[in-house]
Amino acid sequence: MEIYSNDNDQVDALRRFFASNGKALVVGVILGVGALVGWRYWSTHQDGNAKETSAAYQQVTTALDASKPQTLEAVSQFANDNNNTYGALASLDLAKQYVDQNELDKAATQLQSGLKDTQDANLQAVMNLRLARIQLQQKKADEAIKTLDAVKGDGWTAIIADIRGEALLSKGDIQGARDAWSKGIASDTSPALKEMMQMKMNNLG
Repeated sequence: MEIYSNDNDQVDALRRFFASNGKALVVGVILGVGALVGWRYWSTHQDGNAKETSAAYQQVTTALDASKPQTLEAVSQFANDNNNTYGALASLDLAKQYVDQNELDKAATQLQSGLKDTQDANLQAVMNLRLARIQLQQKKADEAIKTLDAVKGDGWTAIIADIRGEALLSKGDIQGARDAWSKGIASDTSPALKEMMQMKMNNLG
């Protein structure tokens, strides 16, 4: 997996993928559930639905504007109506708007709902990382650490370490924070993220 310096880069990559690869997504789902009987009909039908859903997703999220409540409602309705990866992406977009408005409870709820809508491991990782950051802002360090434990994949090691260090430090566990950031610095990640974690370690004294 490509190494990203932050989860925003991964969100953009995932959004581009799902916007342009509806057919591949559908075929993957079909193979995953082993729908061998009548798969040609199912694939054609679902491919059409995926394209329609992708277009609808693009439409509602492009119009998303926190200053216009009706656009928030439209994205929320889309997420509720689509228990799939597009619905999860809509939940991710909506959660960002809530964070910008400092409505952290709503943002956390939206992410938790979106996590149930996708089986894509990378998207789940991004959503869990966002959720952990929100829980940290809510001063729920133990919940944030538990959420981080659900993130899988070596490509996320440094970002997990960074957030885990913050969570442990907020609990007064200075050594735990130091160990977490040391692990992040030793991982394969961007120089900028390594430098940031090194600065945090230096500030520990």
